[in-house]
Amino acid sequence: MKSERAYLEHILRCIQRISEDSSGGREAVFASTTLQDAILRNLQVLCESTQRLTEATKSRRPEADWRAISGLRNVLVHDYFDVDLETIWTIIQRDLPVLEIAVRRLIEEP
Repeated sequence: MKSERAYLEHILRCIQRISEDSSGGREAVFASTTLQDAILRNLQVLCESTQRLTEATKSRRPEADWRAISGLRNVLVHDYFDVDLETIWTIIQRDLPVLEIAVRRLIEEP
């Protein structure tokens, strides 16, 4: 089994990739199925990695909505026809920065 640090670092890499893929803005993402696919895949993998963290680790950073992240994973994997790009865009803009800070703090903590 990988260490929690490895999963935390992987989450940060996914966030970075999503940031790069969405850097052209909403219109670019909505116009490109390639960008959409890349973003959705990285979100899915990011969500998977968060599920490998212990509850004790996640409880140290309650500002991240770990339960919602888990729910998003289920939608991305099982209900992919119901994925709403507006919701995904909101997640990218509003929620990923909060998650990034929480994950960085977890990595920095002893």
